[in-house]
Amino acid sequence: MFCGVDEAGRGSVMGPLVVAAVYVEVDDDLRFIGVKDSKKLTPKKRSQMYDEIIDSVEGYSVKVISAEEIDSLRERMSLNEVELNAFVDVVSKMPVSRVYADCPDVNPMSFKTSMTTKLRNIEVIAEHKADDRYPVVSAASIIAKVTRDRIIEDISAEFGENIGSGYPSDTVTTDFIEKWIKENGRSPKHTRTSWETVKRIQSRCSVRKITDW
Repeated sequence: MFCGVDEAGRGSVMGPLVVAAVYVEVDDDLRFIGVKDSKKLTPKKRSQMYDEIIDSVEGYSVKVISAEEIDSLRERMSLNEVELNAFVDVVSKMPVSRVYADCPDVNPMSFKTSMTTKLRNIEVIAEHKADDRYPVVSAASIIAKVTRDRIIEDISAEFGENIGSGYPSDTVTTDFIEKWIKENGRSPKHTRTSWETVKRIQSRCSVRKITDW
């Protein structure tokens, strides 16, 4: 059996990092479903494929790392190390002889070496854009993306308003964070306070308070 592993939410400023692994004996069913990089699918199509994937594979595993956990972990390791450990964790949930990973590191060989060391007797193929090349990685990317999207919906419901996608490029997200900091004097829950985006917003709000004063 082999597996594919991918993530969603690595660069987001709000919400979790979600890592998923999908395990198969063969990937024929995934090819029939037509899986591809989750970013190239509509939310409706991803949700549909999510159910089809779960019904057709030998197994899957998901690890959710909250914003608060990421802030804590980054005090002693890089984001690449956080993701590497999460990849190893989900891959290890079922016995596999080979893993295909969508590499988050700029240096695929370095990431492959580190992952191989931790997984020992498992062959590791770590490549950029592996979610475009290998159906099992595409499937993992869909599982991770749909899981994260649903969590973001839950976070919006928790606040009673739309927080956007959670990414720093999304003005709905950054406007929400800035509004919350102005009103409450701190970042909202589920925010990665170690991110430079948040630090810049906090700095802006601090300057405005002095000006208002």
